[in-house]
Amino acid sequence: MGAIPTQRESTTRAPGTPAHQGTDRRAVAHVSLPGGPLAPGAARRFARAGLDEWAGLALPGAEALTDRFVDDVLIVVSELVTNAVVHAGTDVELLCRLEPAEPPDEESAHVVVEVSDHHPARAVRDDGAGPYSTERPHGTEPSYGTPEYGRGLRLVSALCDAWGITYRTGVKTVWARLPVDGAAAVEERTEAYVTDDAFGHGSIAVDVLAPAPRRTMESDREWLNRGALSFLAEASDLLAGQLDEDLVAALAGQLLVPRLADWCAVWLEDEGMGWRGAEADFGSGPRLARVWHVSENRIEDLRHALEKDPPRLPESVRSRAVPVAWPGEALGDQDETGTALAYRLIAGGRPLGTLVIGRAGLLRFADEVTGLVEDLSRRVALAIGAARQYARQATISRVLQRGLLPGAVAEIPGMHSALVYEPRDKGGPSGDFYDLFPAGDGRWCFALGDVQGKGPEAAVVIGLARPWLRLLAREGYQVADVLDRLNQLLLDDATEAADAAARALVTAGGPGLGADEGPQTRFLSLLYGELVPYEGGVQCTLASAGHPLPLVLGPDGDVRTAAEPQTLLGVIEDTAYISETFALHPGDTLLCVTDGVTERRCGTVMFDDGEGLAVALSGCTGLNAQLIADRITRLVHEFGERPPEDDLALLVLQAE
Repeated sequence: MGAIPTQRESTTRAPGTPAHQGTDRRAVAHVSLPGGPLAPGAARRFARAGLDEWAGLALPGAEALTDRFVDDVLIVVSELVTNAVVHAGTDVELLCRLEPAEPPDEESAHVVVEVSDHHPARAVRDDGAGPYSTERPHGTEPSYGTPEYGRGLRLVSALCDAWGITYRTGVKTVWARLPVDGAAAVEERTEAYVTDDAFGHGSIAVDVLAPAPRRTMESDREWLNRGALSFLAEASDLLAGQLDEDLVAALAGQLLVPRLADWCAVWLEDEGMGWRGAEADFGSGPRLARVWHVSENRIEDLRHALEKDPPRLPESVRSRAVPVAWPGEALGDQDETGTALAYRLIAGGRPLGTLVIGRAGLLRFADEVTGLVEDLSRRVALAIGAARQYARQATISRVLQRGLLPGAVAEIPGMHSALVYEPRDKGGPSGDFYDLFPAGDGRWCFALGDVQGKGPEAAVVIGLARPWLRLLAREGYQVADVLDRLNQLLLDDATEAADAAARALVTAGGPGLGADEGPQTRFLSLLYGELVPYEGGVQCTLASAGHPLPLVLGPDGDVRTAAEPQTLLGVIEDTAYISETFALHPGDTLLCVTDGVTERRCGTVMFDDGEGLAVALSGCTGLNAQLIADRITRLVHEFGERPPEDDLALLVLQAE
């Protein structure tokens, strides 16, 4: 979601707010955003682009859009979108509108921000206790897909002269109206968490992680009153993109030290152990994942001290700051005294670890600092939870992948074989699969297939197709009969079972079928064949169902197509597939590929345009099976500047 979405006009008016009768249609920006962890950042970028566009067009009222006011608008946009993502989890509609001053009263120009979601049954929380809660329906799994929590609608109220909530059928809208000339008036009401130029203009990771000078309590308050909210927003975007929990812990240290603390440490809980309270035996408890100090030469001593005496927080403590012992011996005489605070890291109701910060020479942290670190700790916890969720899914995917592919490729008498299999997603099951196995009675069978879609749904279809291929082949069914029966399998009730199993494998909010989607047919392209070695060659019978056609390379460099195109499996019922039989003489090579090879792109040109694959194969004359596989793979990779965007598989069979 890195690119700014395209603006489009909308006549929608924020419910309950007045609209200028002559509002320029160009003064309305409207976008739909997926309700995921990157939505707040994308919304900020979109809103800034809209405000800049209004100023560039010199629309009425745009002349008063100062940098400070733009920052206030971005804060409101961020808060309302974050609120919608946390509580609804649906797609979010963002609308921004510039309303010029209205004569005869000459009321100030306004910017209206309207954020809508599609979960109207869930009310907006403004409990006065700080960040929004993570309420979820009873019985559902917690989601770690939302890396931001808002500071509450109190901040929105401070920045706006009016705001409200409107419910319509299937839609809940939270709207806010900011007076263009009211930025100075509301400044006194915003005690903390407002922005400054250093953070308000799309800071990148280098800006957020840049070293900051050591601060006093006075300078803490000064910085917090100017830059903390945008720091949180940018830190959220940075943390949301991490898929490794140890890297999240490292980033937390860099975000906090030295900006808000002299040192920090992050403990991570073992998922299988759960939270360990004050009486826990820490010998087998949380591991100290990261220690960070302003002076690198003190990190190891501090680590040893913290490992000996980790923080022990009672279970009654949620994410609030808790004073813990100061590790004075590890920090030396200069920092003999100081203050340390511990925060439990909790996401989705699950304890994930502990964050500890320390500052030398302080009797206590400023309340503004403890509140800011508490907000940041929630974001760190959500990022750790998301990383763990990704790791669990990747583990499941790897297990699926190992189960869906053969442990070894069979050796065929009188033939050499070579296989290349490169899934685009290295951590999960792809849509491509292969098999090469003995079928009995001197027969060997091979298959190269490609399922529509990716991930668990594709894995379920492969899990159905591959065992059926083996079973039917070993029962003596001919090539065409195998495809007929597999086609019927994909069209019957087994598809419903596949969809149900796929939904069970996909976590809430992840890829796959939505909860309200019905069974869907899964298309499968397949090249399936049977090999029968005989003295002086190999008899090959094969059929292609919607798959790239196989090629045969002769010893003289001649290349020919070895099958006729037929319909994909799982599309048309009662289709009768046909097969073709031919001989592979000594030196003949059969090349089978998936569309990751033939449709490899370089701009608008594909690898197989102009019989590109046949030309590449003809250049492999005289090479053995493995060298042919390596050469074709290299040519495919070199064809485009970017890495392949699809799974890639090829099988080379060469008669001796």
